[in-house]
Amino acid sequence: MPTPPGPSGPTHRGSGPRVPRALRILIPAVLILVWLAAAGIGGPYFGRVDEVSSNDRTAYLPDSAEATRAQALAGDFSGSDAIPAIIVITGEQELTEDQLGAITDATEALDDVDGVEGEISPPIPSEDGLAVQVFVPLDADADLGDLVPQLEEELSSDLPAGLTARVTGPAGFSADLGAAFAGIDGLLLGVALAAVLIILVIVYRSVLLPLIVLSTSMFALCAALLLIWHLAAADVLLLSGQTQGILFILVIGAATDYSLLYVARYRDELRRQQRKGAATVTALRGTVEPVLASGGTVIAGLLCLLLSDLKSNSTLGPVAAIGIVFAMLAALTLLPAILYVAGRVAFWPRHPVYDPSTSDVSSPVLDHGVWGRIATAVARRPRTIWMLTAIVLAVGCAGALQLKADGVPQSDLVIGSSSARDGQVALGEHFPAGAGSPVQVIVDEEDLQASTDLLLQDDGIDSVSVTAEDSPSGSAPVTADGVQAQGPPGSPAASPTVVDGRVLLQGTLADAPDSAAAEQTVRDLRAALGHEDFTAIVGGETATALDTNDASAHDRALIIPVVLVVILLILMMLLRSILAPILLVATTVLSFGTALGVAALVFQHVFAFPGADPAVPLYGFVFLVALGIDYNIFLMTRVREEALHQGAREGVVRGLAVTGGVITSAGLVLAATFAALSVIPILFLVQIAFIVAFGVLLDTFVVRTLLVPALALDLGRAIWWPSRLSRRTPR
Repeated sequence: MPTPPGPSGPTHRGSGPRVPRALRILIPAVLILVWLAAAGIGGPYFGRVDEVSSNDRTAYLPDSAEATRAQALAGDFSGSDAIPAIIVITGEQELTEDQLGAITDATEALDDVDGVEGEISPPIPSEDGLAVQVFVPLDADADLGDLVPQLEEELSSDLPAGLTARVTGPAGFSADLGAAFAGIDGLLLGVALAAVLIILVIVYRSVLLPLIVLSTSMFALCAALLLIWHLAAADVLLLSGQTQGILFILVIGAATDYSLLYVARYRDELRRQQRKGAATVTALRGTVEPVLASGGTVIAGLLCLLLSDLKSNSTLGPVAAIGIVFAMLAALTLLPAILYVAGRVAFWPRHPVYDPSTSDVSSPVLDHGVWGRIATAVARRPRTIWMLTAIVLAVGCAGALQLKADGVPQSDLVIGSSSARDGQVALGEHFPAGAGSPVQVIVDEEDLQASTDLLLQDDGIDSVSVTAEDSPSGSAPVTADGVQAQGPPGSPAASPTVVDGRVLLQGTLADAPDSAAAEQTVRDLRAALGHEDFTAIVGGETATALDTNDASAHDRALIIPVVLVVILLILMMLLRSILAPILLVATTVLSFGTALGVAALVFQHVFAFPGADPAVPLYGFVFLVALGIDYNIFLMTRVREEALHQGAREGVVRGLAVTGGVITSAGLVLAATFAALSVIPILFLVQIAFIVAFGVLLDTFVVRTLLVPALALDLGRAIWWPSRLSRRTPR
């Protein structure tokens, strides 16, 4: 049975287990050297994650998704995997012939820029004469975060005064994402580590100990990153910017939490045992099981993400699980080794003083300071406390109905200024809003005209073109009268490019490609072209976003119940009870509902966010339930241990008093690390940061402090039904 943090056992342990001298020197030395080697090798990989990661949304769709199949076939028509960049150049007045000539010269000069791949289109003027658009194909393997700003800088220096150039389209938004994720290796880690260091200094009031705990977390992260990088390089795992950010935060938070548990036990043992070797062995015995139990619960919850259709979700499961494994290993091997070498010096200037008279079993509850007083207060009116707490949390859950988690436009993924977003707005003001990100429809050659007619009948489609090799622009317009000439008057009609009996139609959307109206157009086209007379496949940027949102909503409905069942079964085996695990899971779900409800109100009325990704509730649930249940595990396993000796009521009171300080510190650390995600200006990560940080604090200070202990006190021994503890008297 796991033994949570806090002293327990015999009154006197001055002659505790003795470790042979050779092992006392060899084992810590080997452990420290192994971790130093792992950190030394893995550390440099922080700057190389972008070599094996991708933020391409299509790469994370299942192979069966229609947008995925369309993208795979579309490359056969263009003969290139280049990413299109749309350059929008606007003026304050109607563009003159001189300005148009300067624009042509400036855009043609971009052909000399490294990373520009293929033919640059001629400038296409808008009907109002105030803007032009140019299509520039960019190398798919180029660093768009550097290449797109370079294009804008080249244009700004070559264009006449009064003209503004912006890069938008798929390449522009990819560059925005890359720039937003650029702070993960530096800014995110720096903020997270600084927040944790401040909390540790306040908790320990020590100089060395916070640095030792923090180095344990960093060594765990370096070792985890080393393994994950090579798995991603071998195409075993997929990495994205958001997966990388979550990995960093999860490892730092979890490793610090597990370290807090060991440090608390080790400090107590140093007070009760004279030899640091004996204290180390005893502390490890009391820490291994609860850490493995809590880590195993988190890993089980994360691995449920493997059921996801979206690869961005399914790959997060094993990536994060690997991080948790290294967090546990570091807290149970590296930290004990360092603390053994340092001994009582690690706690300077507040050294634990050896006192053989220390006895946890006989000490009064009030000896545990503020948590002893809180435990006593909860024991006075348990029913009133749990009922009022449950009502307040239930009211908070009502706000979850206002959460709009059906997807957000691509232009709103990045918080703050965005040149690509500004370019899309300018594009929509002077051209059809969907210009540059068309709907791609792949149809059989004999269905070309019938498919064109269906597209043109849809109000969401502004115009239709077909890929054509003999057209100067690579495509030719298609109307109800057939394929038209694309060139000087009198030019012959272009011939569509045919690949395996299929042609590629491109429909310019009347609405912005990342709008709800554009997604509805794609749905309507799929319904119209899904008739048995057609074998059409509809893809493109809008279709990719649509399929991603649909897959994410499916994952949410499937995985959340599975996570609940898995964690419930683990708790039943751990606590050897049915009723207690049901209540613990129910209180955690109630806490999650409240966090989601408060978040929905804050997102809508404080930050005015445009909505949320469908994966936000899923990620929030997995992290809050899997991590939040850990604190209940530590509390209730200690309560169960105390109940065996003191009885059900006294077991709850003593369990809360003994575990209160260390679990609260762990909750503060975890909340601070997740809150650090908000420094990355990605809407998804900012929302996850708020939900998880607020939820962890809610679980730490309300659920674990008031609701769970009050319920356990009110139910008494019955909470352990049907185990023997529900029927036995204390020893």
